Amino acid sequence: MASKRVLIVDDEENIGRSLRMILEREGYRVSTCRSAREFKTHPEAQRADAYLLDVRLPDGNGIELLRAIRQNGSGAPVVMISGHGTIADAVEATRAGAFDFLEKPLSRDKVLLTLKNALEQSTLRQENERLREM
Repeated sequence: MASKRVLIVDDEENIGRSLRMILEREGYRVSTCRSAREFKTHPEAQRADAYLLDVRLPDGNGIELLRAIRQNGSGAPVVMISGHGTIADAVEATRAGAFDFLEKPLSRDKVLLTLKNALEQSTLRQENERLREM
């Protein structure tokens, strides 16, 4: 099975680098962006298998990026991450279609488990849709 593509959008360089190293060690193919603008022009922006999006970006909002991903028809799981998130942010992200909402500082194990569960659920949903079409 091909490795899954994960796109990380976080303006904190250390967070992006740490997440990239953790996920690549687990066999994921990882791309990173540090702004909403960079995300919008990134070649993987609409082709990733999963997304890790920071809620607050210097030039935008991760929840708006989540909405854009959904509007473009992608059902890929999105995990929101934030160091300054509120309950209202978490509720809004969930309503917009986020799989989960993780608070910084991020736990390596929590990130890996959440991503694994998100991708498994996505695979099951796709399989279910495929079987319904038969």
